[in-house]
Amino acid sequence: MTSNAATPEQYLAEIPEERRAAMERLRSILKAHLPPGFEERMAGGMLNYVVPHSLYPNGYHCNPKQALPFISVASQKNFIALYHMGMYSDPELLDWFVSEYPKHSKTKLDMGKSCIRFKKPDAIPFALLEQLAGKMSPQRWIEVYESQLAASRK
Repeated sequence: MTSNAATPEQYLAEIPEERRAAMERLRSILKAHLPPGFEERMAGGMLNYVVPHSLYPNGYHCNPKQALPFISVASQKNFIALYHMGMYSDPELLDWFVSEYPKHSKTKLDMGKSCIRFKKPDAIPFALLEQLAGKMSPQRWIEVYESQLAASRK
């Protein structure tokens, strides 16, 4: 689902009814459990939680005018997706999440490099996502991001 919504509220209003409550709950969880410093934005037709330029003036290396992305949430055609760049870059965090997932969900983990796909909104492990949201501060994400960026340039 592609969206041109300018605000999170507009975006949520566009989402099909059967997914809206789950998306609103994900938004609430992220806003409540992400450490201070992350900001909510709309970008790429989805909800984004970023490290703003006020904390990381360099911005995103692909486009320094953009804030450093961290987590995005989208209602796609066949699933709800949560993109977590921290798990993509931090093997320890990824290992924690993969090992915890079966304790919180009866469904098989459907995950790409940074994308967790939830085909059934009522099967989203919200308690686990609350924990995940609080695992990395903006400062830690900047450290991980910069170390990954430096390694890729060698």
